[in-house]
Amino acid sequence: MQSDCSDKSLNIFIKNLGFNKFSKELVKTAFTHSSFTKDKDLPYTDCYERLEFLGDAVLKMAVTDYLYEKFPQAHEGELTKIRAVVVSDEILHKIALKINIEPYIKVSEAEDKCGGRKLESIQACVMEAMFGALYLSADKKLLKDFIIKHLAPLIDDIAANKTVYNAKALLQEFTQSKNKDLPLYEIVKETGAAHNKTFTVRVSYRNEELATASGKTKKHAQQEAAYIACQKLGIINTEGTINE
Repeated sequence: MQSDCSDKSLNIFIKNLGFNKFSKELVKTAFTHSSFTKDKDLPYTDCYERLEFLGDAVLKMAVTDYLYEKFPQAHEGELTKIRAVVVSDEILHKIALKINIEPYIKVSEAEDKCGGRKLESIQACVMEAMFGALYLSADKKLLKDFIIKHLAPLIDDIAANKTVYNAKALLQEFTQSKNKDLPLYEIVKETGAAHNKTFTVRVSYRNEELATASGKTKKHAQQEAAYIACQKLGIINTEGTINE
């Protein structure tokens, strides 16, 4: 059964986020999954995917501005790595959970029964689509301030703990420096209900197991496994910093 994702409830939700002037139609579209439009035989343009495309660019621009000003001495490569983590589904999902967008997402009945509105990927997409809708119809400075307000603490944590967030990249760089073989990530176990699974991932290199770890998403489990592998290989030391 759908949660209260009526237009009225959604509009109140957006106003409570601090936006008084916005397009109700665009926001409605931003919270509509493609399964809903297909189920109701609605046009493709009534789902969030086009707004998601726009919102992705809006998000990256806001984060880029913040990083450029926040870290005036950082190299381009370092800023790029931080930004890649900041705009990831994992981080967007954290914000989505914080502001609780789940009840307002429209999905088909079948998708709802499968726990679709709880999925990290769908909630991250809706966040980007919401940014796109508000970029087109609300105050742009207010939107940028909203994005940075919620991301700034996470950005600071990511910048201070880059090795944790970029373990997969570090492991790949290490293996590629040895030869062209890449680390292999395999899901070895899934537990829990469809909307609340825990994934166990094994990472191996040249047929040798390096580490196994678990997480609430496949990506998180992969990062955890890569981090453990980096420590075992001496890429990252016990303090969590990169060994030169």
